[in-house]
Amino acid sequence: MTSGRHLDDSFLEAVDASLAPADEALARRYPGDDGRRQPIHTVYVPADRYTPELPQQWGAAAVDAAQQAGGLDQVAALVGLGSSPDSAPEKLAELVAAKLAAEPIEDLRLDFEDGYGNRGDEVEDADVATVTAAVNEAAEAGLLPPFIGTRFKCFEAPVRRRGLRTLDGFIGGLMAAGSLPEGLTLTLPKVTSVDQVEAMVTVARALEQAHGLPERRIGFEVQVETPQSILGADGTAPVAQFIHAGDGRVTSLHYGTYDYSASLGIAAAYQSMEHPAADHAKNVMQLAVAGTGVHLSDGSTNILPIGDADNVAAAWKLHARLVRRHLERGIYQGWDLHPAQLVTRFLATYAFYRDGFTPAATRLRNYMHRIDSAILDEPATARALAGFINRGAVCGALPAADVEAATDLPMDTVRQVALGRITTPLG
Repeated sequence: MTSGRHLDDSFLEAVDASLAPADEALARRYPGDDGRRQPIHTVYVPADRYTPELPQQWGAAAVDAAQQAGGLDQVAALVGLGSSPDSAPEKLAELVAAKLAAEPIEDLRLDFEDGYGNRGDEVEDADVATVTAAVNEAAEAGLLPPFIGTRFKCFEAPVRRRGLRTLDGFIGGLMAAGSLPEGLTLTLPKVTSVDQVEAMVTVARALEQAHGLPERRIGFEVQVETPQSILGADGTAPVAQFIHAGDGRVTSLHYGTYDYSASLGIAAAYQSMEHPAADHAKNVMQLAVAGTGVHLSDGSTNILPIGDADNVAAAWKLHARLVRRHLERGIYQGWDLHPAQLVTRFLATYAFYRDGFTPAATRLRNYMHRIDSAILDEPATARALAGFINRGAVCGALPAADVEAATDLPMDTVRQVALGRITTPLG
């Protein structure tokens, strides 16, 4: 009597051998989430305006803007937040007030590109020296945000050398303090070809060697602002190639709302984070980063909450809606350009996580503890549930004690499930 098996071990070994190169390529190109923190926003300021006190000044200005509108709870109600008991305006106000006091900016970019302009070599060199000294001072005083860095001029021929001169001075200035900030983030803007990414790898490697830094200590994010990055002349999507040409150094893709829209000929009045052309670009970017461990960020809105009360209210409503929109689409970061935008950045983000917290925690608890329920979840969904909760905890929307009580799991276990390191129920 035979077992009915016809594929013997030698045959299976041959299949394994034939697929070994593909297995290696998949593991190398799509390593998955490495667990590093992703900020919920990036704040851009002209580099010459930076001082060590800037983050706290922005936080205080955000609180003042909210107080002029009646307080954070009133702003939350004004923009339509608070759809669940977990995200009541009063609770959001309490959590956001603490955030604005402790960590008003998660990621700060000191801009030597569009926000700075062309001021001549003498002025820009002096500003690079001044700003790096200020960053080192802030580091010494414990005043740096979790992430900080610079956006230098792009690799287009007319400004390429100026941008590299600034980058060289920026890294050298920071190294004068003996090391680079832990959260150093560099932004390569207006990328149009894989060749530019490869050139940036060469530059990063040269700077590491010059300063005796470990290999791949210098990473960079790519700003997607040109149609050539989304659709190449050969019909491919260069943005996907950027990541794999980046030698493991590409940390994030950032969408550039206005340069990209203008490049497509979209009239200024209709340039927006929610234009169909913007959604198309970000959909391609989202596919490009999937499984790579590279982060993805939406862009900004230039409609600022300043001026009379009606204009402030309208701008806050728009910003809150746009923040919620990209969160619902699985893009967990965006740009902010003004202190008053911090109000709705944190209110809308915290409401997103708190609105979904109870159902997500219940489903994760049921899955991990094998509790019967009307929803039959599987490992991939459990990971998504844990990832949602972990992101909310990291940014401050979900206190760890609340997470542990609702899931009946230690916070570290939730993180391990989010990273795919625990894939099966407990017990």
